[in-house]
Amino acid sequence: MARFPIVDYRQHEAPTIVDTPFEGLSLEGRQADHLIVKLAAFVAAAALAVLGTALTSRASASPRAGCGSGANGSSGYAYAGQQANAVAHGVRATITALALPTVTAGHVAAWIGVGGKGVGPGGADQWLQTGIAALPGGTPLVYAEVQRAGSSPTFLSLREKVDVGEPHGLAVLEMHGRPNYWRVWVDGTPATGPIHLAGSNGGWKPMATAESWNGGRSVCNTFSFRFEQVGVAAALGGSWAAFKPGYRFLDRGYRVRTLHSGPAFKRAAAGAAAFRPYAFDAQSI
Repeated sequence: MARFPIVDYRQHEAPTIVDTPFEGLSLEGRQADHLIVKLAAFVAAAALAVLGTALTSRASASPRAGCGSGANGSSGYAYAGQQANAVAHGVRATITALALPTVTAGHVAAWIGVGGKGVGPGGADQWLQTGIAALPGGTPLVYAEVQRAGSSPTFLSLREKVDVGEPHGLAVLEMHGRPNYWRVWVDGTPATGPIHLAGSNGGWKPMATAESWNGGRSVCNTFSFRFEQVGVAAALGGSWAAFKPGYRFLDRGYRVRTLHSGPAFKRAAAGAAAFRPYAFDAQSI
C-alpha cells in the first residue's frame, strides 16, 4: 500500500499552531523498536508484499481497465486524495468505510502518512502510513506500514474486522522532544513503539488518500471512504492545524468530494484562533 506519488516533499512552510492535544506526552524510558510484528492471521503480509515499490511518475495503466489512469502512479494503481500544501510533523484523520469495499483483485485502502520514494538518507525510500485496508474476500482492517531506509516494508495489523460505518481516529506523529522518531496512534492510544526514520524531521508533506490496486488484472475495485477531522501537526508531538490541500491525487474511475467540516475548533487560551478541520469523501464513480 505504499506506492507514494512522486511530488516535492521538501518545502519548509509551517502551518499555524492552533491546538496541542499531544504535547507533554511522557517518553521517558521508551526505546526505539525495530517494528518486529506479528502479521495478520490471514497472511496480509504476503498479499501486500509488492506494496513497498514506490510510485513511478506518469506510468500508463492497462487500456482495458476503466480506472487507474496512471496519472499519479504505476499501472494498476488509482488514487483519490490529497497532499498537504506544507511540511508538518504529523497527520491525523478519522477514517470510516461508508460501504463495504469490493475487491476483486489486489487491495483497496484509505490511509494517512508521510514520506515516500527517494526521501530518505541518500535517496532511499522511507515512509510511515496507517489506514483501513481490504483484500479480496476479507473484512477491512486497520493497519500500519513502515519503510525504513535500506529495509523492506513491514506491515502491521492493528485492528481486524472493521465494520462499515465504524470510524477510527488515526494519526502518524513525530514524537515530542524526539526529532526523527514517530509513532502510529489508533483511537487516541499509541499503537506502535517509537519508529526511527532517519532525516525525516522537517521535510515531508503529509498525505491523506484512498487507493486501489488491481493486482495486475483488468479490474476496477470499488470503495467509499470518509476522511474527517483531517489535520497536520505543526510541532513535535502535536500543535494541530487544519489540513490545507495542495496537490490532489485523482485517477480515472474515482472522485474526491470536499465536505462541510462542521464547527470550528478553538484553543482554550483567550484570543486563540479557530480552525475548521478538513473533511472529504474518496469514492468510486
